[in-house]
Amino acid sequence: MSTLSATEQDLQAHFNAFHAARASSDLVSRLYAEAMGDAYPAEVTASSSCDWALLGTMVTRLRMRPGQVLADIGCGTGGVGLWLARALAVRLAGVDISSTAVELATPRRSHFLAPDRAVFRVGTVEETGLPDGHVHGAVCVDAMGNAVDRSAALRELHRVLHPGGRAVITRAVRRDSPPAWKEQATDAGFEVEHIDERPGEPAMWRRLYELWIAHEADLRRHLGDVQAQNMLHEATRTLPRLDNRHAFMMTRRRLPMPDGAG
Repeated sequence: MSTLSATEQDLQAHFNAFHAARASSDLVSRLYAEAMGDAYPAEVTASSSCDWALLGTMVTRLRMRPGQVLADIGCGTGGVGLWLARALAVRLAGVDISSTAVELATPRRSHFLAPDRAVFRVGTVEETGLPDGHVHGAVCVDAMGNAVDRSAALRELHRVLHPGGRAVITRAVRRDSPPAWKEQATDAGFEVEHIDERPGEPAMWRRLYELWIAHEADLRRHLGDVQAQNMLHEATRTLPRLDNRHAFMMTRRRLPMPDGAG
């Protein structure tokens, strides 16, 4: 990929520190597990809203065949993509803006797949660095919100997907906001195939944020003041908005090439 912009460099530094801090302690994963209960996929250990229900729905919606290539865009430390690649018997191309996340994801491959069946690289949601039409399915879990240019991110998904391939994206919008995402998908060359509602997602974040606040002293001790403060700021900023949060998963299919088209 090309050189990161100043904004992207700042975002990379933020997430490098984020992943390094969380790798130093299991406190955050324990709080996620407490917030999610038996819906928490412990093997995945994602820093997202990914639960067992989401994993199962993604398997269903992707409709991939063994040996195809799955892209995990905004893959973090790789758990979601690796789990899906194993479940679907496909190969994985993971992309994340954080070089630290990529370094942490790479050795995890052997826990899920033969190492040569998964590759992780630094890239952004707008510029993954993957070849045209390289992947047959893509997932983007709680990462689209980090796009500097969301329309460019959708165009990038369209570019890297093989015709007929599907992109599964989690989103959360205000309940009172107009559904512009449907038009954005169409403009980028996708058809919206499914919308799966996630009614329990706001409540999960509420439980998690309340745990972060209750465990402030532990967060500061295990992660340091800067990362703890970032988490507390996210919690206090987002908690009042959760009642108006509409969470869902959208499956977008890249339109196949017309018959006879090259």
